[in-house]
Amino acid sequence: MKQIAVLFVLILFYGENQYVFGQQHLTPKQDSIVTKHLKKGAWKYHYFTKEWDQHIEEAIAADSTIAYLWQQKGMPYFKKQKYEIGMQSLDRAVALDNSWLDYRAFMKCIFVKNYAAALTDFEASIQRDPNGYIMDHPYSFYMALCYLQLNQYPKAFELLSNRVTTVEKEKGTSWVHPSELFYLGIAQFELGDYNNAIQTFDKALALYPEFSDAHYYKGKCYECTGQTEAAEACLKQARTDSDKGYTINEDSVIYEQYPYQVNWKMKKRS
Repeated sequence: MKQIAVLFVLILFYGENQYVFGQQHLTPKQDSIVTKHLKKGAWKYHYFTKEWDQHIEEAIAADSTIAYLWQQKGMPYFKKQKYEIGMQSLDRAVALDNSWLDYRAFMKCIFVKNYAAALTDFEASIQRDPNGYIMDHPYSFYMALCYLQLNQYPKAFELLSNRVTTVEKEKGTSWVHPSELFYLGIAQFELGDYNNAIQTFDKALALYPEFSDAHYYKGKCYECTGQTEAAEACLKQARTDSDKGYTINEDSVIYEQYPYQVNWKMKKRS
């Protein structure tokens, strides 16, 4: 998906957690604190401002046992790449309400890039909710990303293959998320199964034709199989689509580079 205007994206992220309080039951007094300091306080400002932080601190001073306040305190730090500080607050949120466990797992996977720790949290999350989702994907999707980053390619392939096959059987290929197909193709690529990887990338491109990263790795598959002209065409298309702003279609991509997302600036220097 083409990256949209930064201001609009920030507005979306500003409201991404509004009215999501995990599973902690709030008393009327606690609900009034949330209303006063979040709904009528912090949420009137962008989360990078001192006003946001001031309202959050006042809310925590009023009641430090509300897990959601700690999540809201930590969230901006992750998006500033201040992971250790952010994780301190998020750990407090999980300790108070373990329904935030899957959110912490997601942050460890995509932001902190502590993949072994993310897997531990996702495994615990699955025990709580075997069919759980976080940020548009099942837990197994993010576990597969962790396995890819830990070079455990067969495990990543198994999780992604099962996910894609299940959705295709139940709803059809058009219902599979392009990112899930992309990473399945990546797992096949890493396992040296280049022909099947090309077919999988083609499925992703059928749903998202401008998916520059899929074009890029499809080109790499052609290179590995000696199909030079096809490789050059794919890599050229990848660069064209990337220059237009098309890349991995995930909300957090404006803050963090996703696994296997092509870094064209680095490739210019290499």
